[in-house]
Amino acid sequence: MAAPETSTAAVPTLHTNNTLRNAFGGVLSFFILLLIGVLAFLIRLFSVIKYESVIHEFDPYFNYRVTQFLTKKGIYDFWNWFDDRTWYPLGRVIGGTVYPGLTLTAGTIWWLLNSLNIPLSVETVCVFTAPIFSAFASWATYLLTKEVKGVGAGLTAATLLAMVPSYISRSVAGSYDNEAVAIFALIFTFSLYIKTLNTGSLFYATLNSIVYFYMVCSWGGYTFIINLIPMHVLLCIVTGRYSSRLYIAYAPLVVLGTLLAALVPVVGFNAVMTSEHFASFLVFIIIHVVAFVYYIKGILSPKMFKVAVTLVVSVGLAVCCAVIAVLIALVASSPTKGWSGRSLSLLDPTYASKYIPIIASVSEHQPPTWPSYFMDINVLAFLVPSGIIACFLPLTDASSFVVLYIATSVYFSGVMVRLMLVLAPAACITSGIALSEAFDVLTRSIKFQLPGVSSGAEVDEGETSSDTTEARNDEVKAEKPEEKSKDRPSKKSKKKEREHVEKPSAKAKVKTKAEKKRLLALPLEASAVSLLLLILLGAFYVVHCVWAAAEAYSAPSIVLTSHTRNGLHVFDDFREAYAWLRHNTDVDDKVASWWDYGYQTTAMANRTVIVDNNTWNNTHIATVGTAMSSPEKAAWEIFHSLDVKYVLVVFGGLIGYPSDDINKFLWMVRIGGGVFPHIKEPDYLRDGQYRIDSQATPTMLNCLMYKLSYYRFVETDGKAYDRVRRTEIGKKYFKLTHFEEVFTTHHWMVRIYKLKPPKNRIRGKTKKSKSKTSSTSSSKRSGTKKNPWL
Repeated sequence: MAAPETSTAAVPTLHTNNTLRNAFGGVLSFFILLLIGVLAFLIRLFSVIKYESVIHEFDPYFNYRVTQFLTKKGIYDFWNWFDDRTWYPLGRVIGGTVYPGLTLTAGTIWWLLNSLNIPLSVETVCVFTAPIFSAFASWATYLLTKEVKGVGAGLTAATLLAMVPSYISRSVAGSYDNEAVAIFALIFTFSLYIKTLNTGSLFYATLNSIVYFYMVCSWGGYTFIINLIPMHVLLCIVTGRYSSRLYIAYAPLVVLGTLLAALVPVVGFNAVMTSEHFASFLVFIIIHVVAFVYYIKGILSPKMFKVAVTLVVSVGLAVCCAVIAVLIALVASSPTKGWSGRSLSLLDPTYASKYIPIIASVSEHQPPTWPSYFMDINVLAFLVPSGIIACFLPLTDASSFVVLYIATSVYFSGVMVRLMLVLAPAACITSGIALSEAFDVLTRSIKFQLPGVSSGAEVDEGETSSDTTEARNDEVKAEKPEEKSKDRPSKKSKKKEREHVEKPSAKAKVKTKAEKKRLLALPLEASAVSLLLLILLGAFYVVHCVWAAAEAYSAPSIVLTSHTRNGLHVFDDFREAYAWLRHNTDVDDKVASWWDYGYQTTAMANRTVIVDNNTWNNTHIATVGTAMSSPEKAAWEIFHSLDVKYVLVVFGGLIGYPSDDINKFLWMVRIGGGVFPHIKEPDYLRDGQYRIDSQATPTMLNCLMYKLSYYRFVETDGKAYDRVRRTEIGKKYFKLTHFEEVFTTHHWMVRIYKLKPPKNRIRGKTKKSKSKTSSTSSSKRSGTKKNPWL
């Protein structure tokens, strides 16, 4: 009788130790997560430390301008703002054409800080919004991975995401773009979906719909969510893993999420009318049919169930066919079959280059190269396969979602380099799972084989606490029938007694688990070497991420730098040109340039532009492309009809800046030729090659872009040598007849020209010809010579 008393007394002690251990682990996890958030924030500040607090790239300048308007005018004026400084003479309704999530988030942060008497400028808030939300994204990654494989995998995945270069490239300080907050919303939506899937809680399902609404407000990439989750639900149904938890996780998201998404002006009825959303509705019908079948299965007899299933399946098929017919009708009525151009370019990578050159012309819409994977996710590319295998051991609803997530994100990242950003969280999650499982196996193998470890302490208490608790609960449940049987013996109590005798004790379960883990242990030397290699791999990843954050992705595109033998050179030509426009032109003057520079011109120079980075009107962009591709006189007539006063071109031939307008010129030709057939790309190519030297075609040498870029270029070195194309230009000496140069920056990167006023109008020509005729006749009559000075 003494042995049972000892084991019974040990149960509370073990329970207390496990409670203390869990409490300590929770506190430690909290502080680790806090440090991960600090790391995610600080590693993105290299751009501010090395350069200055400035907005990066092109699109962020429009977001910054909109945020400024929101903080000054208020939310109601923001929704009704008609911007007459863009897309002249058409204009743009900002409230109905922009995703407001980023702007409202930064505006709210600015308002809260000012309410607390912390007077930060709007620009400062915009610069630091992305680093702040990168910390939130790391914490959301922890929550998602924790639901899949536990706390250890969650902390590892959060650490990896905090430093992954692909995410850093879009979230450095100053990168004020939609992805700054959208990636956090994306991961958090998936995290709440998995949480609902594991718990079946309607609260988490409602919260998931709200976070999905925030994602819709922030980025057009929300369509990835509303297609990936239905794919996972359909996968669970097909593989026989349907449950009420799956229904609770999906149905509220479709209903409430779609209703909330329709409230966003830029989305509106597209939430129910475009092909990107149809898959969610179809799966919504399917899951209801399956749920009804499971419901009637529980209340009907097997015979009646067969009849009911036949009826339900028939009705369900009829409804599905009707819905599919309606969807086909809607899709057939659209020239793009209900898909947006970007979505079609994802499904068919050749679609944009064939039909929509404006999409194909964007560099971030090009497919990535293999080195870019190593640059953006580094060693994670080698850990992802191991993480996928770990997700199958065992395969759960949550782990199957991670596998589906990584598979789809790998495909989309291979189509468009911009979507490497979507791959980064999936790669971090699977790599975190792989590293966590590997460290678990290696450390356990080393612990099992350390000398001096007793047989009773071979099993880690943390690993076996759940098994011990489970066995202890079984003992407690089995003891209760024994007590009842003493008072009132019955058949059920006797049966439970027999089951209790057959069940193994808690110690037996722990020993069985320990024996199984001992069989999975690796040799001590192999475990130690493998653990060292994993640590070195992690160190290499950290070094690469810090280098990418400090050197590759910290430089703002508006301020360029170059390291030479004489030291660091800074090229601030963009801001120099925009400052000249702001201070030397009238407020109502219109500036024409290629669409890449529209947002910056409007935000920094405060001047009206013809086209900008929104690219919503292909015809308007084609008009500018046609003007740049045309001879000088024809280009002057096009710009004059648009009331353009100044033309801005970017030229990198002097300093070797490769992203100039000459390198982008063929896209101008293709886009212009797509609308105006007289512009033909072969006219600008010599034997299929794009040349600007003496072998260039006459059409190329006489077009406006060539003249505005290379005007007076021969005066720089006497040879007119282009450092980007690495050749001397073909036409060195020429004059401009309809344009005049008004400003060229210090390094010749930005050149601004002014349209000359029209010289000889029709009325003036008529009067002049009449005066000439009258003077000639009078001179003939008088017989005197014409005065040459009159």
